[in-house]
Amino acid sequence: MAIKRYNAGIQRAKGILELASALYDGSLSHQTRRAAEGALQTDSRLGRALRLSLGVKDSEKNDVALSFTTGSFREISAVAAGEYSLAWVNPSVLLTMAYRGTGPFKKRLPLRAIAVFPSFDVMGFAVHESTGVTSLAQIKQGRIPLRISTGYEAGSDFASSATMFTVAATLRAAGLTLADIRKWGGKIVSVPRPSDPRRRAALENRTIDAVFDEGIKSWGQTALNHGFRYLPIDGIVLKRLKTLGYRPTVMSRCGFRGLGTDVQTVDFSGWPMIVRADMPDDVAYALCEAIEQRKRAIPTDNFKPLEVAQLCANDDIAPYDVPLHRGAKRFYRERGYLQ
Repeated sequence: MAIKRYNAGIQRAKGILELASALYDGSLSHQTRRAAEGALQTDSRLGRALRLSLGVKDSEKNDVALSFTTGSFREISAVAAGEYSLAWVNPSVLLTMAYRGTGPFKKRLPLRAIAVFPSFDVMGFAVHESTGVTSLAQIKQGRIPLRISTGYEAGSDFASSATMFTVAATLRAAGLTLADIRKWGGKIVSVPRPSDPRRRAALENRTIDAVFDEGIKSWGQTALNHGFRYLPIDGIVLKRLKTLGYRPTVMSRCGFRGLGTDVQTVDFSGWPMIVRADMPDDVAYALCEAIEQRKRAIPTDNFKPLEVAQLCANDDIAPYDVPLHRGAKRFYRERGYLQ
């Protein structure tokens, strides 16, 4: 039997990819407990803003060059501009807005999905019951100076994270801004991620009045346990968000204890992998092939082994409102994942 090997260039490229992946399980990383879920989460000093390029030499003009990134609005636009081949983003509504030319996108972008990974999430607008606040409109009407835990603000919608764009868009739809709340004497307490332990401490110690954020599984039950309640996203506010591309949903999907009456909000689910519509079909097909081959190694957000069929299912935890790329659709149909 012949000995199998990769050519020398592939050996080095593949070796570097394996090395980079393994670093997240090494001494630069550590585990923290997400008490709300009873789960151990790996965090790391190692950066996670990915910029990866698999280039070709001038003498290999017929070979395929690919580049990958993670991020938000800027990275989606970079894929549309041909600066990257693929972006993996969160949540699915970002791709919807890019495809429709809504939100921070000034025009429709020629993009498609090759896969949408399962990740259940909703936006939560929680306010402590002692404030008496039961709606976003009431905050505006009463000019209530809330102490709000949320993410970090940016200078523009386009530079914002998906979270902070959604917070700002929701407040705008209700006729107010975070700047208004500051002006009324309120305070914005920013944390880098929803599961930050400082938020949990603030909820328990009542040093904040509200949380406006996603990542609901990491803080939502804790908020309810300490006297917070969720404000409904409904009426004209919901209508305006739906126009942008957000899907409506309800808080009962979270399964929280003590929720009481159900509350409307907007969905924040799905992690789409995004490519240009004109990516060659065989390349999009090969990307899906690679996902299938490495499905046991790819981390998931739902504590379950990755099921390739779910990547094209358009279900409630992996939703999409943008067409699949033709090459991806062919892959899923040939393998029996898509009818």
